[in-house]
Amino acid sequence: MVNIRDLDPSASPLDYYGAELRRLREAARLKQGQLGDKVFCTASLIGQIETARKVPTRDFSERVDAALETGGVFSRLVGLVLRSQLPTWFQAYAEMEAKAAYISTYQAQLVYGLLQTEEYARAVLSAGWSDKLDEAVAARLDRQRILSRTRPPLVWVVLDEAVLHRPFGGREVMRNQLDHLLGFRDRRELRIQVLPFSAGQHPATVGSFNVLRFEDDPDIVYAESYGLANVTANPDTVRDCAHRYDHLQAAALSVEDSAALIARVREERYGDQSGPGSSPVA
Repeated sequence: MVNIRDLDPSASPLDYYGAELRRLREAARLKQGQLGDKVFCTASLIGQIETARKVPTRDFSERVDAALETGGVFSRLVGLVLRSQLPTWFQAYAEMEAKAAYISTYQAQLVYGLLQTEEYARAVLSAGWSDKLDEAVAARLDRQRILSRTRPPLVWVVLDEAVLHRPFGGREVMRNQLDHLLGFRDRRELRIQVLPFSAGQHPATVGSFNVLRFEDDPDIVYAESYGLANVTANPDTVRDCAHRYDHLQAAALSVEDSAALIARVREERYGDQSGPGSSPVA
């Protein structure tokens, strides 16, 4: 067990969170087990979080705030902790994503991160050899909170049809993921289109990219490769990518036809095929 007294609270948001949890728990004259009883978890989990060996969740943070009457200290701090679990090269983009007023994204390989289910995200991150899988999944899901805030960004997503057919996590995971996409049909601020195989050639063969627009800051373009993030506000690049995105939207199916295609793939490829004569998905 790591000695909490050896931790440097300034080393990271996770270390600071752990140090504050221990300080406020002791100020309340509670042992780890006693606090665990109040927040419905084990003393071991309290100890792991206090020693920065475990990343806290938002639910845990809210329960600790209530138990210790902190006025929301941990609920505010946990956002920094979770963001610190993102890859270093991605953290700056995540901050910009959270401030964007408008997000348009083309995804050639995967469902956009803001729209991933927990199981799908876990399968994707596992395939990417994430070192700390639970922490990476928690950080990805935390990014999605921007979709439920009072004024969420306007989001337009174009998915290549290949995304629907590439099975991450197995049949049930994909079925639930496509159901999740269909659940956004009535969200006015979020639109999903599918670029069908029949569209043929298109202007985004280089790969996925995002265009972020802000209320007061210049637009940016984001693209990534292995362990690298390319973020630019170069006006020529932004203009070029915005133009390419317009062409992708024009070539993609309408929002309604896209939903119909997602539903059809969901049924035909990932539906319940447990009956006689069923065969597994390749």
